[in-house]
Amino acid sequence: MVIVAGYLVVDARERSSYLAGCAAVVEEARRTPGCLDFSLSADLVEPGRIVVFERWESRAAVEAFRGGGPSDDQAAAILDASVAEYDVADVRSLT
Repeated sequence: MVIVAGYLVVDARERSSYLAGCAAVVEEARRTPGCLDFSLSADLVEPGRIVVFERWESRAAVEAFRGGGPSDDQAAAILDASVAEYDVADVRSLT
């Protein structure tokens, strides 16, 4: 399993419109074979911060979806980012 997690920072005044512009990408990702979870959400404390969380069955599934990454408009709106991929060897359910 691969987890992609981190954050993006956009202008706080533009965060809602940025996230609205990502809705189609989230829907597409969730329909993609190998996607277990995909979410972009507003941080509860920092006004310009967007939390990134993705869970994939494999690296191949991530690569098949990722393509060229964010659109040019989305990339231009990102002021800062810290996102990483994690290869998970074992999982324990907490529920």
